[in-house]
Amino acid sequence: MPKKVFGIVLAGGEGKRLMPLTEDRAKPAVPFGGQYRLVDFAISNLINSGLRQIVVLTQYKSHSLDRHVSQTWRMSGLLGSYVASVPAQQRLGKRWFSGSADAILQSLNLIRDEKPDIVVVVGADHVYRMDFDQMIQAHIESGKKATVAAIRQPIRLADQFGVIEVDSKDVTKIGRFREKPSDAIGLPDNPEEVLVSMGNYVFDADALIEAVESDGELADSSHDMGGDIIPYFVAKDEAGVYDFNRNAVPGSTERDKYYWRDVGSIDSFFDAHMDLISTLPVFNLYNTDWPIYSMQVNSPPAKFVRDARGRVGATIDSVVSLGSLLSGAHIERSVLGPWCEVNSGASVHDSIVFDHVEIGSDAEIRRAILDKAVVVENGAKIGVDHDRDRARGFTVTESGITVVGKGVRVAP
Repeated sequence: MPKKVFGIVLAGGEGKRLMPLTEDRAKPAVPFGGQYRLVDFAISNLINSGLRQIVVLTQYKSHSLDRHVSQTWRMSGLLGSYVASVPAQQRLGKRWFSGSADAILQSLNLIRDEKPDIVVVVGADHVYRMDFDQMIQAHIESGKKATVAAIRQPIRLADQFGVIEVDSKDVTKIGRFREKPSDAIGLPDNPEEVLVSMGNYVFDADALIEAVESDGELADSSHDMGGDIIPYFVAKDEAGVYDFNRNAVPGSTERDKYYWRDVGSIDSFFDAHMDLISTLPVFNLYNTDWPIYSMQVNSPPAKFVRDARGRVGATIDSVVSLGSLLSGAHIERSVLGPWCEVNSGASVHDSIVFDHVEIGSDAEIRRAILDKAVVVENGAKIGVDHDRDRARGFTVTESGITVVGKGVRVAP
């Protein structure tokens, strides 16, 4: 008989490094690529992989995330299919989740109700495509109790990730799991690369339950999936690794088939957007064989018109979402969300604009992120003078990206 598989999306992240984008929403609810939310990538991958019973564990400022999941991910219940948002329930006392492993411990009723054979646990804040069915089959064939998805990275970046060192005799077995090591050991087939955890896991259900219950009794544990649960399985010689290079997603190209980005910081969030807009994108949103699903907003098409004086705008190497109206404006290397308005003579370069943003005439936006409902008045400039941006209370990263928070009105 086929194995019964249950999906858990860990979506309780606070996302402090994405402030101010996470000031009013959970990290997985942050908009991405115009019309998507970050959580859509994880759920789409699970759905495309054949999973039909999925829970999304939420906690931090979860209202917009819970609403998005409930409005977007409506599955037919005829065969027991669902995607359900589950807030922290305080089932083990008056406390919130103290880590990703504790989130599962406090939600074990969900696993026990469904009685699955296999549990897939994924993060909700990465941008990628992955066929989890292939990883599940590899997990079953390995005979291991836990399998960690890993992606190859240059060894010089090892001190930024959780690094998996494979067994010298079996490259599918985890010999050691180390957090941000400065002396990482390269792979047997390529000494210049290491395997780093993608934050995606496959477990035998009974073994996962035993592991999180055991971890929950340890006062000195950080109750983290990567930091505590995987080392638990490694110590028992029951942890395997699944190399992302083995994963073949339908419709992928040589350019984007191994794409994975952790968008945990403003800079990485910005860079991931820039990956979308080239003629041959590093990450292709137009792969119809493995679609990324999201809410289908009832909106008119985007519209590009001359301004009142007949001036023609231009939109180059950009993504413009439904409902947006561009009138005699110049848009270049940018991503615009739904229902944006960019007026006569305005210019937007190398920027990310969330939904319902209004940019006035002759305004100038450069290398910036504008959160939802920002209003840029006529002639205002953002990202041109960083000292002035900081003085106005905007966030400016070391690399020079200016971030304007939700609903802010920007004067000239």
